[in-house]
Amino acid sequence: MEVSEVPEVPEVPVAPEATGAPEEAPAVTPAVRRPRRRGRTTLLIAAAAVLGAVAGTCTGFVVQADREPTKLPPLSQPVVKQAEGETEPLSAAQDRRVKTDGDLRKLLLKKPRGAKKADWLGDDDGWMGVAAYADAFDKPGAAFGDLVHDEFRRAAVTGWEESGNLTVSIRLIQYRQEEDVAAERAASDAQYWAEDEDDTDSWVVPGTEDGMAYVHNKADTEPGYLPLYGAEAHAWRGDIAVEVWVYDTKPISKKKIMDLAERQMERL
Repeated sequence: MEVSEVPEVPEVPVAPEATGAPEEAPAVTPAVRRPRRRGRTTLLIAAAAVLGAVAGTCTGFVVQADREPTKLPPLSQPVVKQAEGETEPLSAAQDRRVKTDGDLRKLLLKKPRGAKKADWLGDDDGWMGVAAYADAFDKPGAAFGDLVHDEFRRAAVTGWEESGNLTVSIRLIQYRQEEDVAAERAASDAQYWAEDEDDTDSWVVPGTEDGMAYVHNKADTEPGYLPLYGAEAHAWRGDIAVEVWVYDTKPISKKKIMDLAERQMERL
């Protein structure tokens, strides 16, 4: 049955009360769009849709009640047979911790033939403690606190003197890294200061993603001393930060620092 919408009743304006003041012109009020009324037809269709959904749900329950219950899968699962024999541990080539948890000094480059041990190494056995390593910084006190915070574990060092006045120093700094990737950050910090030097060339160390080698073309000069040129390389692998330092009284070639850095990273 079709039901027509209820017609709207127009509003009747109310006459203003009589007053002694002269009658003013009525203010013009902008038209306001009123929301459209919903007819009864819309409500009836919505009610029929709800009743249809309820009826369909009831029919579904009746059909399910007449069916046999679906069997559930058994709770027990088949037992997987354990493999026989013992599992062989990873080799040093497969597990880096086998290398780095051992004697760290064995991972350092060997002194080349014809070179002599650097005098500044003294009688040390190749290990460097946190205090000795902190003394290598411009501010040892602050460096010591930073190393303790970064979970410094140990350091292995080697160095030698070649013909002329060329000296080489290599350090492997190992961190515990229980809470932070300190080795990566240490290498990144060293790279920042190396790049800050004036007149410096830099290259990526082959075999690394972000290892860098630097040659400082400007010599450090002090009265009474020969000019001193420097080159350095900084990289990291796992929990070890790698430092390579080269000094000479004449400019150092790219080939020299890159060769040392690349061969040292290969040993890790």
